[in-house]
Amino acid sequence: MQSEGKIGSTRCELDAWIKTLPQPRAIAMEATIFTGWIYDYLLPHAEKLKVAHPLMLRAIAAAKRKNDKIDASKIADCLRCDFLPECHMASTAIRDRRRLLRYRRLVIRQAVQMKSRISGLLMETGVSYNKLRLHRMGYFEQLFNTNDEIPDSIRPLLRMSGEHIDRAIQLDRTLLKTLEQDPMLVDRLERLRTIPGVGPITALTWALEVGDTSRFRTIKQAVSYCGLCGDGRSSADKVMRTPISKQRNKHIQQVLVEAARLAPRYSQELALLYERETRLFELCSGCFEQ
Repeated sequence: MQSEGKIGSTRCELDAWIKTLPQPRAIAMEATIFTGWIYDYLLPHAEKLKVAHPLMLRAIAAAKRKNDKIDASKIADCLRCDFLPECHMASTAIRDRRRLLRYRRLVIRQAVQMKSRISGLLMETGVSYNKLRLHRMGYFEQLFNTNDEIPDSIRPLLRMSGEHIDRAIQLDRTLLKTLEQDPMLVDRLERLRTIPGVGPITALTWALEVGDTSRFRTIKQAVSYCGLCGDGRSSADKVMRTPISKQRNKHIQQVLVEAARLAPRYSQELALLYERETRLFELCSGCFEQ
């Protein structure tokens, strides 16, 4: 039995569609923005529920023409042959908390953009200011109230930008406090923060972006997921080094890279390790030049 059709991404239409399916039910879907809640909604109604890995599925089902109808047909064929490449679906609890953490990242990005906009407005109008202190507590308000060089045309923009930054900082603190005090995460965050150089942001990002570490069979898989290695390129026993891969979780990669840069400032042990590796690298570079 085979049928084709179009189903809207609403709970009512999904209920009506489920009733038309014979049992046992095997369902597969493509990873989209709707995948999370649809996966949770269909999970109790299916013996098998799989989410296709987008990149691996693209490699298997490459075609000149691509549309939703062809993609659905390819997913159905792969599911029928038990050849569907799956992607990991984190638990609902992890995904709900991960959404908060990623929203916090959006808030911080917008705050940084506002800070850059304030600096740009001051430079465009020739206002003198201390670049190192501009965004520190109290200095912006002092500059705004006492500097006569600031023209009236940009004062409303500066005021709105400053208020936006203040709201973003308050929201950031609220989101972090909510996640750090979550009973589900407290124990894991405490264990992660015993590692030298790991602070609250790194610990939260690791706990929520990686989720259950048992899904990685080897350390290499975890390194690949975090984007800390390059693409694999080998032919005729020749292995070529490539830049860091973009097939990764960009959220955990960014945090780990930033943590590696800042860790020597806050951990004496890691500072000594960094100094030793730097000397070794310089020594090796000198040998190659000779």
